[in-house]
Amino acid sequence: MRIVTLNCNGIRSAAKKGLYDWWPAQNADVLCLQETRCCDADLAPETFRPRGWHHEWLHATTKKGYSGVAVYSRRPPDKVIRGFGSSEFDPEGRYLELQFGKLSVISLYLPSGSSSPERQLAKFRFLAEFMPHLERLRRSKRHYVLCGDWNIAHREIDLKNWKSNQKNSGFLPEERAWLDDLFGRVRYVDAFRAVNQQSEQYTWWSNRGQAWAKNVGWRIDYQVTSPDFGAYVQGASIWKDSRFSDHAPLAIDYAWDFA
Repeated sequence: MRIVTLNCNGIRSAAKKGLYDWWPAQNADVLCLQETRCCDADLAPETFRPRGWHHEWLHATTKKGYSGVAVYSRRPPDKVIRGFGSSEFDPEGRYLELQFGKLSVISLYLPSGSSSPERQLAKFRFLAEFMPHLERLRRSKRHYVLCGDWNIAHREIDLKNWKSNQKNSGFLPEERAWLDDLFGRVRYVDAFRAVNQQSEQYTWWSNRGQAWAKNVGWRIDYQVTSPDFGAYVQGASIWKDSRFSDHAPLAIDYAWDFA
């Protein structure tokens, strides 16, 4: 089974850059998208609803053209869950779960705190509210893969200029400690790092300067698995041969029969 995740920074923009031409050749079973920034009226069937794929969308209701997540899958899900029960963050369209037998695949978009101190406080509220939900998932008998833009680089190896970013959103000590807790005490698995410990493996680059050309990036897009499902990770890759967004697609292969 192959799962691909991408923060598309606007699904209509990514489509114009060739996302829907690239995707069919990737042999993916599931595609998770974040920051779709659209509504149903924007999703022309000939482009955004391709034959042979089931698709689910969750749009933000707080304001038009904001946030939003989606999941494409080769088979229809047994159940769809929209939101994780948050009165503050569910209306922003950040959590979409599709269940396939014993496996749940979640498209997830954590808030960014880089735009203002107020948004950083909102990000901290999200983290505080989300951790108990993750603990509940871990206690269940299901397998989970949470795909998406987590907006946190975990360790120094996960961004180019870590020394100068220690006081910036996305690499704050409190955010990194939250991931330490997730991967430590709660025992979730960073699927990419389970099979790839190399440096300079990034999924996001600022549009400022020549960050992309110089590979001055951050690894903030993850596929995070429940503890038992981490054993199924076989391989990981970051696609950089073409650009659909300021993020790159992250693909993980699992020894799991999706059919």
